[in-house]
Amino acid sequence: MTTLTREEIVRGLAENREAPNGAARNAHAEALAGAAETNGDRALFREALDNLINAYLYSSESSKMLVPFARLLQEYDKDPGAFSEWDAHSLFWQFKWVASAISDSPGIPLESAAGWLDEMERRYRIAGYSERPVREAELWLAHVTGEDERAERAFRSWLAAERDDMSDCQACELNGQGQYAVVQGDDAEALELWKPVLTGELVCAEEPHRVLATSLLPLLRLGRADEARSNHLRGYRMARGNESLLPSVGRHIEFCALTGNESRGLEILAEHAAHVAPLANLDDRLSFHGGILVLLRRLEELGHGRSPAVPYEGAPRTVSELYEVLHAGCLDIARQFDARNRTTRVSDRFLARVGREPLVGTLPLGVRSAELPRTDTARAAATAGATASASAVAPVVAPTGFTALVERARGARDTGHPGADALWAEVAVRVDAQPDPDPLVRADLADQQALAAARRGDEEAPQLLAEVRDGYRALGRAERAALAELRLASVAAQSGAAPAQIRDLLRIALRSAEALDAAEPLRVRRIALAELSAIRVESYLRSVEAAGPDDHHQDHHHGGDQEHAHGELAAELTAFVSAYEDGAADLVAEAEEMLGRVALAQGDPERAVPLLATSAARAVAAGRPWQAVDPLVLRAGVLMSLDRLEEAEQAARAGLEHAAELTDAEAQGVVRLTLADILLRRGDSAQEAAALALAGAHWFDQAGLTADGGAQARLLLARAYAREERAAEAAEVLQSALPDLLEHGDQQAVFVREFLGDLLRRLSEPRPAAEQYLLAAEVTKGWEDPRPQASLAQSAADALSDAGLASEAVAAYERALELHRLTGEAPIAEVRVLRSLAWLGLREEVTATAVEQARGRMAEAAEVLEAALAADPGAPELRSELAQTWHQLAQVLDRHVSTNEDAAENEAPADSGPAGAPADRLSRAAADALRREEIDLWDRAARAYAALGPDHLRDRFQCLNNAVWTEHERGDAQAGAARVSTLIDEARALPEGELPDWLLPSAERLLAQLNDGA
Repeated sequence: MTTLTREEIVRGLAENREAPNGAARNAHAEALAGAAETNGDRALFREALDNLINAYLYSSESSKMLVPFARLLQEYDKDPGAFSEWDAHSLFWQFKWVASAISDSPGIPLESAAGWLDEMERRYRIAGYSERPVREAELWLAHVTGEDERAERAFRSWLAAERDDMSDCQACELNGQGQYAVVQGDDAEALELWKPVLTGELVCAEEPHRVLATSLLPLLRLGRADEARSNHLRGYRMARGNESLLPSVGRHIEFCALTGNESRGLEILAEHAAHVAPLANLDDRLSFHGGILVLLRRLEELGHGRSPAVPYEGAPRTVSELYEVLHAGCLDIARQFDARNRTTRVSDRFLARVGREPLVGTLPLGVRSAELPRTDTARAAATAGATASASAVAPVVAPTGFTALVERARGARDTGHPGADALWAEVAVRVDAQPDPDPLVRADLADQQALAAARRGDEEAPQLLAEVRDGYRALGRAERAALAELRLASVAAQSGAAPAQIRDLLRIALRSAEALDAAEPLRVRRIALAELSAIRVESYLRSVEAAGPDDHHQDHHHGGDQEHAHGELAAELTAFVSAYEDGAADLVAEAEEMLGRVALAQGDPERAVPLLATSAARAVAAGRPWQAVDPLVLRAGVLMSLDRLEEAEQAARAGLEHAAELTDAEAQGVVRLTLADILLRRGDSAQEAAALALAGAHWFDQAGLTADGGAQARLLLARAYAREERAAEAAEVLQSALPDLLEHGDQQAVFVREFLGDLLRRLSEPRPAAEQYLLAAEVTKGWEDPRPQASLAQSAADALSDAGLASEAVAAYERALELHRLTGEAPIAEVRVLRSLAWLGLREEVTATAVEQARGRMAEAAEVLEAALAADPGAPELRSELAQTWHQLAQVLDRHVSTNEDAAENEAPADSGPAGAPADRLSRAAADALRREEIDLWDRAARAYAALGPDHLRDRFQCLNNAVWTEHERGDAQAGAARVSTLIDEARALPEGELPDWLLPSAERLLAQLNDGA
């Protein structure tokens, strides 16, 4: 093996600190520590040991830190003076990590663990540190060993001890205190303790990541499901792929298993398949694998035991196989802890965890997950979960007696109740147990079977309907036979039969209805239904015949024909409404809904609105509120298109109310999606819109429409979350639905990618944000209008700049500039690109050449604005941007002078050139000239801001502040003080309502500082 030089080790340590956490970083850190020891440089060896400890800590091998820590401690004992104040602090800080690692390592005897704890206490006391971290470590060791009284004493001593430089951050401490509350059975207390962490008030490198995961089950147990959902979406995004957070990943998997989201749990497991192998940290392994086992056991219960899971130790595993191997491994670890701790506490808790039952039937998460294969067990569980989650849908309760059940089923059938199918299914289950079944019941069941076949489009539907017709005739139920005749005509139309055959069947159905006995209560209704069906089908037949056999549906050839057809259909429907207005209200409601749709097809939404309202009102009056849902939802959409949002909301809310008894999952999704869209457009109900979109996505999933309505619902959900400043949840939902949303056309693809890019930037993820902007820009390349591509290129450049990718950002800015200039309509965007390019040129090094290039960009920006102002002198946005350009040019010059002065101060004499300074160094005269130019630019900007009025007072004050301190640096504090005094006089003269609270105190403080420094 080649021996590394000191320089190579130093460089390697720097690279290792920046490397991703994990086994590769650990292996490199181990090699560097060995090389540093061989090198013989004790300071370098200490640095390498410290690096190795930190590498282990943030990986799944944290228990390995004991050896390098013991070596580093030996180095300290040999020569404490060799450790700087920071090095010594770091060593004592690492003692806390080691204390946790000892407690979490069953291979370390209890006596040794206690000895390490005593050693930690002794050293902290000698070093003058608080006992607070010691008592926390004692708490957890006492807890796992079953010494509950000692644990409680340690807990109280932990809280009572003072906080000092050796105390964990408050976020981490609250995590531990909350976990102790949970093991004590007090979920509410835990959540109260965690509140500052969960709300983001207290954060650190691993918080709120861990607390978000730990809070999931306590929240569910307390019935706070919405918060649990939110914490899962936020928390998993933070924990994903992080080796040191695998226990948190396990908790997210467990949460999915206990909330009816087994598919999501499997996806998370698949994302971490590489980490399912045995982990060096046995406590982390027990925690991570324990969460996986909860999921695997649940999948087995749902009948998926033979389904593939993820590989383990290089071999593919089914769910059952993976469960067996992980369970055996975890139980062995738990028993190792038991043997070390002399108690069964660890194995008892492990077994209790793996045996947990679901805490809710189904908790919709909003994210898209692939559906699990439907086994019989899974299908039954899904049905039960859907029923539980659809609490808005009133269940149809079957009567206990068979006769009463049949009567209820017939009543539901005759009124078109959505629950009729479920009632007839119950009749079918119970009919064979009846001693002497009524032939009419058998006929009714055959009718339901034929109707279901017709809905599915089965080939045998006509034969089944004919048999039903004949059966009813034989039983003397002519009104039911007439209905079967009508269904035969409808099935023929659906199957594409010849128009002549369909018309013959319609005539037969109408004659059958008219032939009913005059005393038959349903005669008029049967006739009306036959007529309405004939109107609907005849309209379809006319369109087919008008198209002709060679017509490829080129609608522009038939505009006049279509208009005539629409007029004819409207006349027939209007006549129908007039004829039956006083009877068959539900059929008249159908006709009016059709009239509304015809009006929309004719481009007359204003005429459609009242027709749809009347249709819904008739359906409700007829005792069929579920029939009002479609016209109300359609009316809401029309009103939304007319920008009558308040009326649209009223219609959609009414539709949602009347949907209570609907069993059609798609209809339930549509009504919620419509109302959510309206609320988002109104802009004041994002929280309710999110709840509706979440439920809508769940309903579309139930309907098998995940990629269609489900994708649109998730897009709305993400928008609602973004409106509520819940960017992490919005991004998680949007990313899950992205593949589906991209299939809905280029316009939506561009919108969705730009939206996701914006969310990722808000989450400080600039690289993936830039990727989304660039992908969206790629879609727009072929568009006639270059503005979208220009805007996306500029956004990508901003994100690339944030990510520190300067050369890539420059290329993107240059492309955006080219496109903006192509349009000639975006001077402000063009100017912002130029200013960004100016600053990017100074990122790596502030040289005279770079400053001149930046000055050129700023001058170019000013020219663009001055040209735009010549065309529109009064535009305040242009004047503000010009002031900002002067302001930023002054900052560029200030950066040049300051960098020059810093370099001169730090420069050794040997570095000087022939004239005593490098050629690039500014002379005093040149630096002073730049200072004067800065002051002039800030003055010009301040005057421009002053002309723009009170809204720009803060910008003006910033320019003034910069100018006066520059004057001060030039030795002319009086000039700066005069400027500030002038501003104070102006501020005092402002009307009371226009004077910001901050202005006078800030200006007076600045004046006092100038006077003190004069």
